Amino acid sequence: MQIEMWSDLVCPWCFIGKRQLEIALEQFPHRDQVTINHRAYQLNPNAEPTTTPTTQMLADKYGVSLEEANAMLRNVSDAAERVGLNYQLERTLSGNTRDGHRLVLWAQRIDHTRGQHLLEILLSAYFERGESIFGLGTLAAFAPLAGFDEAQALEFLRSTDLIDEVRRDQEIAQALGCTGVPFFVIDDRFGVTGAQSSELFASALQQAWDSRTSQQ
Repeated sequence: MQIEMWSDLVCPWCFIGKRQLEIALEQFPHRDQVTINHRAYQLNPNAEPTTTPTTQMLADKYGVSLEEANAMLRNVSDAAERVGLNYQLERTLSGNTRDGHRLVLWAQRIDHTRGQHLLEILLSAYFERGESIFGLGTLAAFAPLAGFDEAQALEFLRSTDLIDEVRRDQEIAQALGCTGVPFFVIDDRFGVTGAQSSELFASALQQAWDSRTSQQ
């Protein structure tokens, strides 16, 4: 059973949604027959290559004070804590995530399991430690943590490979009616929008499995 997960690497609700899905999968009896695929979705595909502190970005975007922006981040951090994530959002930067998506898609093509591990590494580094995931050299340095060669990762990132795939992933999501992330499609039939509860994911997984087996 395939699960396509559209998300952005700097979307805090996406990491929360990913963890909720994983909690549901821990109890799913057919877990070993489920494959999760990362699909790229940029909340701001036109973001500049430079980075901005997330607090400042939110203050500018919503016309609020830095204190109010930090309060918004604390609310999200509280939700993350409930699923075992230790967010440090006040330390994060915002910027263009295209190259980060490219790296995950590249890794996933080489070795799906290690590609998914690299995605987890990037998300944890960004949200839980406030590390930068921007810049080709910075991104390539994460590759060995998931068993990939850093030099090969950097060579890939310096190319134009998979730029079109990042754009295409976003177009597919929008054609499916996705207006925000996280967005999950289970077996090309069942959609789940948002960082839903693990109980809802469990129900969707079972429904998708029952539908699959009834057609066999």
